[in-house]
Amino acid sequence: MHINLRLTTFLGIGTMICQSAVSQSAAQKPNIIYIMSDDHAYQAISAYGGILKDHAPTPNIDRIARDGIRFNRCLVTNSISGPCRAVILTGKYSHLNGFIKNEGQQPFDGSQQTFPKLLQKAGYNTAIIGKWHLISEPTGFNHWEILPGQGNYYNPDFINKDGRHREEGYVTEIITGKCIRWLDEAKKSGKPFMLMMHHKAPHREWQPGPNELTLYKNTTFPEPSTLFDDYSNRGTAEKTQDMTISKTMRIEEDLKLYKDQAKMKNTGLNRLTQEQMASWDDVYNPIIKKFYETGPEGNELIRYKYQRYLQDYLACIAAVDKSVGKVLDYLKANDLDKNTVVIYASDQGFYLGEHGWFDKRWMFEESYRTPLLIQWPGITKPGTVNNDMVSNIDIPETLLEMAGVSVPAEMQGRSMVPILKGKTPSNWRKEHYYHYYEYPGSHMVKRHYGMSTERYKLIHYYYDIDEWELYDLKADPHEMKNVYDDPSYNSVRKKLHKRLLKLMEKFRDSEALAKSFLPVK
Repeated sequence: MHINLRLTTFLGIGTMICQSAVSQSAAQKPNIIYIMSDDHAYQAISAYGGILKDHAPTPNIDRIARDGIRFNRCLVTNSISGPCRAVILTGKYSHLNGFIKNEGQQPFDGSQQTFPKLLQKAGYNTAIIGKWHLISEPTGFNHWEILPGQGNYYNPDFINKDGRHREEGYVTEIITGKCIRWLDEAKKSGKPFMLMMHHKAPHREWQPGPNELTLYKNTTFPEPSTLFDDYSNRGTAEKTQDMTISKTMRIEEDLKLYKDQAKMKNTGLNRLTQEQMASWDDVYNPIIKKFYETGPEGNELIRYKYQRYLQDYLACIAAVDKSVGKVLDYLKANDLDKNTVVIYASDQGFYLGEHGWFDKRWMFEESYRTPLLIQWPGITKPGTVNNDMVSNIDIPETLLEMAGVSVPAEMQGRSMVPILKGKTPSNWRKEHYYHYYEYPGSHMVKRHYGMSTERYKLIHYYYDIDEWELYDLKADPHEMKNVYDDPSYNSVRKKLHKRLLKLMEKFRDSEALAKSFLPVK
């Protein structure tokens, strides 16, 4: 009797210890929320400073910087939406993961290894909600609900395992609601969770939500110093692109200055309910009337288009910022904030009038550099600002190490965990490799590859033309003068060519190697 009692007690204690160890193990694995917007320029986040910070603040996104780390030099491998998403999933450059461009692209190969699959195997409950933009159905997620293609701002369709359906409302608010409801269910399981919360906003055509329609109606934004760039001292690619505010940005579709509402039927605004349309018209009809009465021309028209562009673009971001605030508040209210990593990023950077442009694609700073803010409670020192050269290709390796999961050798990035802990490795990268493929296509940016160091940027336009460009970021931070043929940079150029060749070999970019024509000058 005493033996049985002692044995039962021992077994009971053993069971409790075992359960406690499992619970402790689960508790040590951080939850992860990866929030990504589409085309959100770092210049439009007030934590990054810049000329817009006092005109269009982002207080909730800034909370992540305040409570965590702001990366000032996060660079993308291929500045366009779908390829960036594929890189983040796989940790591999576009030429290896197979998704190299948006237009004419085959569906993403979901059978390959991705970080969500590895987290799933490690016991994580995984989900993606919002924009997917990879053509195929998501794999590696316990739950997924995605926008078809680019998706719509108002009354959007969603696709899940049961098919396609439409929901009434504004897409940013709908995605936020879906994510919070999923988090409510996920926390009940006791498993660590990983949520990819992907916003459509602020992608073109920048349609503000009902709560932000009038937000910047009367705001005048400062102009970038290069708004009227004439591309002198640059090459053929800059002079033949099709992404200027002056010529490419459309008066009606982009700026919503419709003379005839019948033309709105293919823009997504045809989805508005009568009530939504009435609110829209109350704001836009006076703007439309005034525009056609005054009829600005020349530089005044460019200035006008820039203001209208930013008024709508930044209003879309304001809704995203509110969404981030709701998620952060939810975590705190549900006692999840202490063990949840929150990341805010964009798929790539974006032009807000710099060089007279909008869109992305280039290896120039505004599209090459993307915002990245991470808070990791108890690990990353609040208010940290980091200038190391990190990349979107480092994100999956980082999330895997956070979760205690081995990083596959095939991944080509590197975990940022040491940096998040305040100790940048002495052998951290000193240069970064880039390769853009989509030409001919939208905006007609010619194909190019290249490398950036802290100070210099070497770019090669290949296939379509054979031109090299070199920029000294210290002497020329706005990248206004190509110094490739400047004799005073001969030594720099030779060294950069050798370093670029090593990068192409390292990342096994055989196509770039075949097209490299690396000269010895």
